Amino acid sequence: QVQLVESGGGLVQAGGSLRLSCAASASIFSITNMAWYRQAPGKQRELVANIITGGSTYYADSVKGRFTISRDNAKNTVYLQMNSLKSEDTAVYYCNAYGRTDYQKPFTDFWGQGTQVTVSS
Repeated sequence: QVQLVESGGGLVQAGGSLRLSCAASASIFSITNMAWYRQAPGKQRELVANIITGGSTYYADSVKGRFTISRDNAKNTVYLQMNSLKSEDTAVYYCNAYGRTDYQKPFTDFWGQGTQVTVSS
């Protein structure tokens, strides 16, 4: 079964920390890019951070210096360490992976089910 399984969301006070994890099933391979997106109520989904196979990273300006994305290629797992959380970080966080499930098939985006992060002020 092709899936991304997220964990680690929850409720935290402003200034606190959370660590999100996302494991991609073994049926997804040749993953080149893994990322975290978020969607707050009434807003569009936005890219928070991404990391490519070689380790290069990108962060949205709003999270630079507070969030760290990392990846374990052997485990097909991506992490998002979130520190100094703010109320505006409250959103559903989605994991994304760009890969394929068969050498005959094209690369495509895979998405997790989302995990809620709520930061109380």
